[in-house]
Amino acid sequence: MNAFHQSTPTNDLCISNCQAVLPDRILANACIYIDRGQIVFVGGEPQARHAGNTLDAHGNFVVPGYIDLHVHGGAGHDFMDGTAEAVRGVLQAHASHGTTTIFPTTTTGSQTQILEMIAACQAVMGNEELLPKVAGVHLYGPYFAPDKVGCHSPAGCRPPSFDEYRQYFETGLVRIATCAAELDNCQDFYSMARQHRCLITCGHSNASYTEMKAAFEAGVRHVDHFWCAMSSVPSVRSRLGVPMQGSMAEFVLMERAMSTEVIADGYHLAPELLEFAFCMLGPERLCLVTDCNRALDMPPGNYRFGNDYDGSFFQSDGQVGWALAVEGQPASLASSVVGMDHMVRHMFHSTSASLPEVIRMATLTPAERTGIQHLTGSLEVGKQADLLILNQDLRVEKVYIAGKECAR
Repeated sequence: MNAFHQSTPTNDLCISNCQAVLPDRILANACIYIDRGQIVFVGGEPQARHAGNTLDAHGNFVVPGYIDLHVHGGAGHDFMDGTAEAVRGVLQAHASHGTTTIFPTTTTGSQTQILEMIAACQAVMGNEELLPKVAGVHLYGPYFAPDKVGCHSPAGCRPPSFDEYRQYFETGLVRIATCAAELDNCQDFYSMARQHRCLITCGHSNASYTEMKAAFEAGVRHVDHFWCAMSSVPSVRSRLGVPMQGSMAEFVLMERAMSTEVIADGYHLAPELLEFAFCMLGPERLCLVTDCNRALDMPPGNYRFGNDYDGSFFQSDGQVGWALAVEGQPASLASSVVGMDHMVRHMFHSTSASLPEVIRMATLTPAERTGIQHLTGSLEVGKQADLLILNQDLRVEKVYIAGKECAR
């Protein structure tokens, strides 16, 4: 397991001789000043500025810290384990892969388990620890369509109930809220999520174009992991008959206010699908996510997805997760086992997206979608100094959270 701990505070730091990756370009021979945890200068080498600590980046890239909207676990832990220890373990693991802001993501667990998960996240948020910032909880499960549950435990799949989800929203920690658009009472769920200023998403759904349009009017602006556990024209026809209707994919591509995300691990989506998503949506509407499980940085083997007591089993081969075959059905994909650094490298090498565009999909775009772009997501003066130094192979060399270096 990769463990991070706080090193000497760097409240006054100059990173010189770097390539600063901005949202629209790379600034060569750049210099970045950090003071009291904030970025105070990004540009060419200034003449009248002094820093107590200076770091020569030797021409390597400096990028904003990655932001993960959709992540379940790592280093043997799942957020749904519901303990502060598990939350810290997942955060530490993803920090080593460059993630500095994270939205812990629920599964189809019981109401008690989900509340325990939210409470564990809140407990860690209240401590002064050098960990990725928990910017809010992603209420992902349990409101999935039964035929699109994926690797999540089907036992916990259910339609939204006001008395249940009201308790989640009342914690004040839910910032992303997912519900399948064809479920009973989904409109009421979207309404409450909108009142709490969440990014409202549709996922694990077999919704039609018409149902997506109604969901959009109720506040939905994002679709989870494009092409994975989502409707298609054939699946909607199987559910609703003829004439054939549009699906979630067509609605996202048609409606420019919608965004989505891809799992660019090299196993969920082939390069042509990543290229298609990038070309059709662009870096302002497409996010990179890990959808990572507890097998990150762990040896191949069998693990539980969700709560360690009763979550569904999956197998990691060290490259991706596989749901165990059931009743003669072949094994299917079950979440990724790699971090955001891998997603960035694979997206860059597999598509025509430039490095600034790929970095944007892992930083500024998710920040904009969740309303935290004024705090983080780009190398701009006044933002928190969450940043990474990447070598020429785009591998993480150093991680800074609020201007403090995480020792690896």
